[in-house]
Amino acid sequence: MDLRELPKIDLHCHLDACVRVSTVTEIGKQLGLVLPDSLEAALIAPPVCDGLMDYLRRIDLALEVLQREGDLRRIACELVEDFQADGVIYGEVRFAPQLHTKRGLSLQQVVNAVHAGLEEGKQRYGVLTSLILCCIRQQDPSVSFEITKLAADNQDKVCGIDLAGDEFGFSGNPHVNAFILAERAGLRRTVHAGEAAGSDRIQEAIDVLHAERIGHGVRVVENPRLMSLLKDKAVALEVCPQSNVQTRAVDSLEAHPIDNLLKRGLRVTVNTDGRTLSATSCTREFQNLFRHKGWTLDEFWQCQFHAISAAFVSRDIRRLLEARIQRASKGERPNE
Repeated sequence: MDLRELPKIDLHCHLDACVRVSTVTEIGKQLGLVLPDSLEAALIAPPVCDGLMDYLRRIDLALEVLQREGDLRRIACELVEDFQADGVIYGEVRFAPQLHTKRGLSLQQVVNAVHAGLEEGKQRYGVLTSLILCCIRQQDPSVSFEITKLAADNQDKVCGIDLAGDEFGFSGNPHVNAFILAERAGLRRTVHAGEAAGSDRIQEAIDVLHAERIGHGVRVVENPRLMSLLKDKAVALEVCPQSNVQTRAVDSLEAHPIDNLLKRGLRVTVNTDGRTLSATSCTREFQNLFRHKGWTLDEFWQCQFHAISAAFVSRDIRRLLEARIQRASKGERPNE
């Protein structure tokens, strides 16, 4: 079975972790950057890192080539092309605009460029996307508020906000005003939690930040009561199995709690996190789950339907995605 041919949804995908190695080479030379001898080693994390922050430091070089409007637009469009090659029919792309102003771009110019690239990709490759702006835990909460205000002022381009960064060292509590603003503005909300730190960060994301989805969330298994809460509230988990192993959120793919979470009735989705950073794709993530966890198409389709219900989209787009996945799950071809 070629899983690439089956339609998929990727809800957790970081733009700066998906820049093609060849694109970094080309733009890096244009900018006169001193590139390392091995770009692969600089951009792709090893099978197991020292932790989350060790994993994330490998986006530093990618950020250097994401500082001009044309480059931002190009890389966003290339990501949509990669979605299409992977069988992804809808992808949510997230990034932190505040990390892309080193060469003088305004935050608005950054958002405009990435959105334009995603729209160009939609026209070329037929893949639907949405854009999420990231606040960062270790930055001053005023920056998070500014980014959320930016998202609220661009709801024709942006669907929601995220809180990412050093989960182990920084609580989400200081960023509560940004999430209050987001909720009042009608923005959708997701929070990285339960990856580098324990289940208490997930509880905080739900109780304090009113997160509708949880990025990763694998350490919810430490707290059965919290697992029941997430099930009752239908809070989706944006699980990224390969990345979870690399950041040491779990010991191995075989030990990953994704089976337990799915069987407990939690709304589990399977995503990539960083296509370059983790050298992965949605297809590869499911292939690994088939191989190491004994998954079948039953689990595959269950995760796709979870992703549809959790996607930050309009009712009409949700119906469209559901119809496409429903037809495919019954073995029908897209044009039938």
